[in-house]
Order: sequence, then C-alpha cells, then structure tokens
Amino acid sequence: MNYELPKKNLLFCLFFAYAFTWITFSNDKVFWYFYTFTTLFLMSMAFYYAKIEDEVKTLEYLILGIGYGVLTYVIIAGGYKLLEIIPVFSTSSVDHFISKFGPNAIWHYLLLLFIVAPAEELFWRGFIQQQLKRWLSPFYAVILSSALFGLSLIFSGFWIGILGAFLSGLIWGFIYEWKKSMPLIVIAHITMLILLFLILPLG
Repeated sequence: MNYELPKKNLLFCLFFAYAFTWITFSNDKVFWYFYTFTTLFLMSMAFYYAKIEDEVKTLEYLILGIGYGVLTYVIIAGGYKLLEIIPVFSTSSVDHFISKFGPNAIWHYLLLLFIVAPAEELFWRGFIQQQLKRWLSPFYAVILSSALFGLSLIFSGFWIGILGAFLSGLIWGFIYEWKKSMPLIVIAHITMLILLFLILPLG
C-alpha cells in the first residue's frame, strides 16, 4: 500500500512520532517498554501507508547490508574520536546516555536489533522519506528525513546522538534511494548496532 498523504496528515504522523518519543525519554525506568511501543506504532504506520521496496537479491543485500553497516560504524566512530581530540567538545554525554538508556539486558538487545532497527528504517526511510519525495527531489528528501530522524533524539538531550542519527540517516537514506532495498538498510542498521553496543562500543 502506498498512500499519498496530505501534508497535514503527514505532519500529524510526525507529531505522534515526536510525542511518543518525548514520552519514551521522559522516564528511564520504563524507557524500554515505551520505546518498544513507540517503534511498533511507527512500524504499523509505515506498513499501512508505505510501499516497502525490495529490489535486491537476498545474498546481495546481506553482503551489502553488512558492508554498509560497517561503513556507517566507521564514520560514526571516526566522528566520535575526532570530537574527543577537539577541546571545545565533550563526549561525556555518550557515557551518560548509554548508562541511562542503553541496553543492559538480553531482551533489550533483542528488541533493539529485531524491532527497533527495522521499525526506524520502515518509518523514516520507507515512509517519511518517500512521502517527502512528493514535494522535494530525492536528494533533499533524504536530507530532510535524516534531519527529522536525528531530531527524534532531541528529547534525550543527547546532541552527539542527534548528529550520529542524522549522519547514519543520510547514509541509509541515499542507499535506499540507490538500491531500493529495505532489507539491505535494515541489515546495515543492525550491523552498526551490533558493532556499537556489543563488539566495539564507543567511549
């Protein structure tokens, strides 16, 4: 299904996305429960309104997805290291954010990898980005949807995370426009999260 939403309806969807995100980050004790609900809600909107594209064969999207996930991690980690050596910036917010909202139980990791990552890609790249292309060129639709994706972290006060989400959104958004494969960018997102939280965490 691929509805062309009026602008006011699209704004309404974004309002709900940010409202639920605000509730999610307002209480760290129930964060993972609300985070799961929020991402499932966003996923349901994407499935209902968007046409999810998959034009790449399974083996190809697995290989490319892992490769682009590693590339995304390298860019994010490189940016983090750069900030560490610039005296003006502080990366202490990374440790604070992870200690407050980071996964610390097996079910957190399972949710992050198999619900949160796919849901975010379906909503921001599969739905929002594609709707924006009705009024913008693909290039500017990717930039704006990536900015909106990054701003979804604004209620956490995690400014480095906002920048990281924007950069990763750009990478995955342009890949989606190029390869037309949702599974590919979901695998890239999952690969990046595995590296970020399990194999080579920052900090």
